[in-house]
Amino acid sequence: MSKTRPESPIWVTGASQGIGEALALYAARAGAEVAISARSEEKLEAVAAKDPSGRIHAFPCDVTDAEAVARTVAAIEDKLGPIGTAVLNAGTHKETPVDDFHAADVEAIFRLNVFGTAQVLEELMPKMVARKSGHLALVSSVAGYRGLPRAAAYCASKAAVIALAESLKIELDGRGVKMQVVCPGFVRTPLTDRNEFPMPYLMEPEDAARRIWEGLKSDRFEIAFPTRFVMQLKTMKALPPGLYFPMIRKATGIE
Repeated sequence: MSKTRPESPIWVTGASQGIGEALALYAARAGAEVAISARSEEKLEAVAAKDPSGRIHAFPCDVTDAEAVARTVAAIEDKLGPIGTAVLNAGTHKETPVDDFHAADVEAIFRLNVFGTAQVLEELMPKMVARKSGHLALVSSVAGYRGLPRAAAYCASKAAVIALAESLKIELDGRGVKMQVVCPGFVRTPLTDRNEFPMPYLMEPEDAARRIWEGLKSDRFEIAFPTRFVMQLKTMKALPPGLYFPMIRKATGIE
């Protein structure tokens, strides 16, 4: 198993808060040059200011905007050199329960979680394939393993990211480009702070960042944590519908 440091410079999207911010700071402390992106320049500059080494560089970008993505990639590579590792972390969540289900909410979640990821891949993959060098990590979630109540759009979007990474990995293997998918459990972030239900195995973003960093150094396709929660969910994933649905209704208090 490879234990080399992820190739620098590293680009982290969705890095103005939460897991993205924690990962950027962790990578900089490990000695990497880190480009960070999100829509808010002010928030990105605040993250960069937390790193005394000066290794974090802010590049504001809306990943759903093709022209903005192209400009940002060009700016990063002009300043820091070819992007070695990209952690595509930009994402959002909103509950989509049966009694408040709107197609517009599904579209908005997919636009960022799936199409934003795809927009960056469209720009980066040809460059990495041409160089026969590069590392892509798509951030999904354990919520992508199977449908959960009140989270239809989020679960569907994260399942799509897992399938996207799996499909692309098959083609990228042997072409010098490493593909991984990151599936965290519950991590304390501004998004999870909205949740009004108990979150098992809730982790701090710094712990999540450490686990992602270690996973990026490995040859594993899937970087999933915490282990006990992942195993429980994967066991549930393997259950037939006749067992899964009664179990998940009972576990979540759905009548």
